[in-house]
Amino acid sequence: MSQDNELNTLKSRFRGYFPVVIDVETAGFNAKTDALLEICAVTLQMDEEGWLKPASTIHYHVVPFEGAVIHKEALEFNGIRDPFSPLRGAVSEETALKEIYKQIRKEQKAAGCSRAIMVAHNANFDHSFVMAASERAKLKRNPFHPFATFDTAALSGLAFGQTVLAKACSTAGIPFDNKEAHSALYDTERTAELFCEIVNKWKKLGGWPLFEPQTENSEEPQN
Repeated sequence: MSQDNELNTLKSRFRGYFPVVIDVETAGFNAKTDALLEICAVTLQMDEEGWLKPASTIHYHVVPFEGAVIHKEALEFNGIRDPFSPLRGAVSEETALKEIYKQIRKEQKAAGCSRAIMVAHNANFDHSFVMAASERAKLKRNPFHPFATFDTAALSGLAFGQTVLAKACSTAGIPFDNKEAHSALYDTERTAELFCEIVNKWKKLGGWPLFEPQTENSEEPQN
């Protein structure tokens, strides 16, 4: 594989990390005590020319864990009227995370990456809930880095001067329907598009791939 083709891979672009976009909907702000109600993951892939794009999507409604705190105002915000309704088709935290992690590990291995890294909007929030749920479910094979993330709120603030997801998407030319917002599925898909747009924009501006500068006066290697 040539140098430029080697650089146009996920493992080279992100230092061996496999980026996975995550969004969660919850019943509050405390990852240790408040219920995780919905989670979505979008994996990413890079084409032969080095352009980043979404790959697969996996989404679950989640049953509140036993003893979880559920704040009424949080339910009003995300539109989940009854988190215990059987009509939600919700599964346990363990089931949701096991299936998501299985898909991540499969695609991570195929991409030749060593570890997954979470991409999220205001990433500390989503990361803390996923880590807390993994701990409750006693999942030892958590593919995500324990603290490192790519935060699209910070990245879009740099790239587009906007930190709110809807405004960042609008500025980036990504359609955003506020009526669909605060669904983990919808928000994850828009966040994935936003992250890809930022990464690809940097590439268009000449920021990637990075090559060692060559000059006409460079000495030829000695045999």
